[in-house]
Amino acid sequence: MSLVRFLARPMLASSFVLAGLDKLRNADDTATQLSPLLRRAADSLPFATNEKVLARVIGGTQVGAGVLFALGKSARLAASVLAVISVLNAYVEWRSADITSKEARDARRTQLLKNVTLTGGVLLASVDTAGKPSLAWRAEHLAADARKGASHLTSDVRKTTGKQLKKADKAVRKAVDHAVKA
Repeated sequence: MSLVRFLARPMLASSFVLAGLDKLRNADDTATQLSPLLRRAADSLPFATNEKVLARVIGGTQVGAGVLFALGKSARLAASVLAVISVLNAYVEWRSADITSKEARDARRTQLLKNVTLTGGVLLASVDTAGKPSLAWRAEHLAADARKGASHLTSDVRKTTGKQLKKADKAVRKAVDHAVKA
């Protein structure tokens, strides 16, 4: 892992880990803030649950993904989860922010910009392959190599089959000539 990744991942993850811990500590407040979204989620789940439990799940997921990202373990998956959570946070905070005064509207805009910035950072991290080819690239090149190998194999089979057919044709003609003479 490069020095930049070693330093940047924990720095970026720290905001998510702290926010997730805050969500866990204040599950009631989180459930109230997320109420419209959590109600929809609870209705779509096949089992009964309440908003407070879902708020804790979101907080725990945020902490877990943040820690994994900071440690560089499944970093791309963790960054993808954090991107989704960041978009959720941006929406909820934008929707529930106080806009009664100019200062409150400025704070709302600042909070939105922070969330957009964090989302951008974890989106970049979600596609960072750390200098190694991505799975898609590897699969594409594996398929290309397989096509080349199959092409060579097909060519060899054609040559071999053609030679065998010529030999068989000669043998049949020879047998037919021999039969006609006899």
